[in-house]
Amino acid sequence: MSITLYALDGCPYCETVHDALEAHDVEYETDWVEGLHSERDEVKRVSGQRGVPVLVDEDRGVTMAESEKIVEYVETSLA
Repeated sequence: MSITLYALDGCPYCETVHDALEAHDVEYETDWVEGLHSERDEVKRVSGQRGVPVLVDEDRGVTMAESEKIVEYVETSLA
């Protein structure tokens, strides 16, 4: 499974997603992003926006933002 989470250290929304992934034993990599929105080119490239968290599930062709939607996806599709 090839899942990447784009996250910012100290971001409570990112931590919520990390917790959901861990709780459901989902294997994933974290790509830590810069604090400045203007330096989040990789996030912009994969998601069309610079906010985090962003989850990319390459196996299923899914890219999504917003922690609530990501947690729901983790619980319904990856658990």
